[in-house]
Order: sequence, then structure tokens, then C-alpha cells
Amino acid sequence: MRIALYEPDIPQNTGTILRTCACLGVEAHIIEPAGFPVTDRAFRRAGLDYLDKVAITRHASFGAFDVWRRDESLKLVLLTTAAASSYLEHSFQDDQILLFGRESAGVPESVHNAADARLCIPMRRELRSLNIAVAVAMVTGEALRQTGGLAALPK
Repeated sequence: MRIALYEPDIPQNTGTILRTCACLGVEAHIIEPAGFPVTDRAFRRAGLDYLDKVAITRHASFGAFDVWRRDESLKLVLLTTAAASSYLEHSFQDDQILLFGRESAGVPESVHNAADARLCIPMRRELRSLNIAVAVAMVTGEALRQTGGLAALPK
């Protein structure tokens, strides 16, 4: 399983997501530019000592990321509040990469158009969104459950 963060804004959220990736054995991809310096120091507070336990790949731009993921034959699954389909209705596969947008602005239309699937987390209409680290944990847990990734982890 792979998680990609599109131009993340908040280092603490990114650190928490990287910690989640480390614990679950999930690759992390950061699409730059980020809203903060992409350094271990920026992630240390939330990621603690888990950063050396996660595979992190940085991509200079969405274009560079998109070329990489197509070369790897990976389908792009975008999590967005603008989607009509729930992540609970999606059939996750090992050849998919889960993309989460920027905390402050999501992703631009061109990224929406590049996605092979667009999914949302069902929630109350009057509320805007979940914290991105919570959303990543929820969706990644379901994706790993469906693909057998959780079974590979020690109990």
C-alpha cells in the first residue's frame, strides 16, 4: 500500500501520517512543494522516532509524481470531499496509491482529472472535513483490510 500527500501544509499532520505509515508498513510519498521545509526536523515532533522506519519518497511536483506512478503502473485513488463515492464502497487493490490533498485547499482540478477514482469519507453535511491524519488512518485501515495487508502485520 502507498499513501501520497499533495503539497501538505502542516508538518505535525504530516509527521502523524508518517508515523501511521511506519506502524502499518505503508510507503509514504510527499508531493512538493510543501507548506513547510520537508526535513526530518519538521516531522520529529509528531513522527517521534518512527521516521527511520518508513519509506519516504519525495516528488518535486505533481507532474513528476504522476510520471512516476504511471511508470509503476499504479492507479491513482484521490480522497476528496468533492467525491460522490464512499471509500467504504470501493474495492481497493495493491496497484493503487491513495492520494490526500492539501489541508487548506485540497487538490486542483487537474489532479482531480488525473485520478482513476475519487472517494470520500461519509460524514455530516454541515461539517467541512476530518483532520487529514484521521482520514488517512481510516482509509488506509480499510484498504489494508481489503488487500490483506493487515494480516501480514504481527498481532
